[in-house]
Amino acid sequence: MPRPVAALRVFWFSVGALALLLGAIGVVLPVLPTTPFVILAAFAFGRSSPALQRRLEQSRTFGPMIADWRAHGAIAPKYKAMALTMMAAALGLSVAMGLALHLLAIQAICIAGAATFILTRPNGPQPHRHD
Repeated sequence: MPRPVAALRVFWFSVGALALLLGAIGVVLPVLPTTPFVILAAFAFGRSSPALQRRLEQSRTFGPMIADWRAHGAIAPKYKAMALTMMAAALGLSVAMGLALHLLAIQAICIAGAATFILTRPNGPQPHRHD
């Protein structure tokens, strides 16, 4: 029987790997918001593998999202715009494909929830202007 500490590490590693996979899919599949999954992955890897957490934090793609979140609980406006655009495109594509109304309703509710979360996060620090 595995030791409790080892089992917890496996659990957190699995959560981190799944969250990172969903976040990576969210980069190309608009119905999945990338930032919350990447933040969850960093948290989970911090519990299971600090080396993986550091790698994720140093990633050119995902590192800035994690840093903004940790420092300010923020999602940068460019990531917000990208997420909202992709979510709207996914819903538009679903409408164009003629999906059943109940499926469109479920998708719209999920997108509205994700969009609300994204839009209610702060933008992060604004650069100081020297006029």
